[in-house]
Amino acid sequence: MSTISVLSGATAPETARRESFAQTLRESPLPNAELLSNLGLYLNRQTLSRLLFLTELYQQIIPVHGVAMEFGVRWGQNLALLHALRGIYEPFNYNRKIIGFDTFSGFPSVDVKDGHQVKAGDYGVTANYQDYLTQILALHEADSPIPHKRKFELVAGDATETVPRYLRDHPETIIAFAYFDFDIYAPTKACLEAIRPRLTKGAILAFDELNCPEFPGETLAFDEVFGVANYALRRSPLNPLISYVVI
Repeated sequence: MSTISVLSGATAPETARRESFAQTLRESPLPNAELLSNLGLYLNRQTLSRLLFLTELYQQIIPVHGVAMEFGVRWGQNLALLHALRGIYEPFNYNRKIIGFDTFSGFPSVDVKDGHQVKAGDYGVTANYQDYLTQILALHEADSPIPHKRKFELVAGDATETVPRYLRDHPETIIAFAYFDFDIYAPTKACLEAIRPRLTKGAILAFDELNCPEFPGETLAFDEVFGVANYALRRSPLNPLISYVVI
């Protein structure tokens, strides 16, 4: 796999341990028929806490009508988890479409408001990854209720263009859950402005990097569109960074 540029707060020993642990998964002696049902063997504390927090957020939108959107898909774990959570909590709600937006090539550009630690091209993925992720999500779909209805969508490209276009092409769209993991200023602000009229009361608007010094652009974008002082930003002890507001 080619080198992919991401920021990490891990120390060198922590990184080495994680690399070693990941290699144990790649070399797992478990048979394929049992590997998926034993992934808990390889979940570390940080990953499990994130999964539990996402579960908490999803539980809050169950009575709220509308789709779930993620802005900044990258490898697609959150999309797969949202797919699974829908199957657990509301298996027959085929109206709860899950839509992900990403360039699948990293940051298209960065703004001066993003600071000096990130650059264009950071947080990319491997070649043809969108096709691979589509296959993964289709496998989840095939193993879910009402599999003949496609309930997910990946939208590739610069979200400052693709999100407004998606909403124009789908004027029926109501948003119950929006998860922002763009990290940077310009696409976060543009998409917040685009989706604001489609957020129903009770919708969850979640962020991966608010109040994060490495990614100041996300906070600035939220403040300029919604106003930090206008909303109660909530968090969970399960995760130090993810925060959310209830519209």
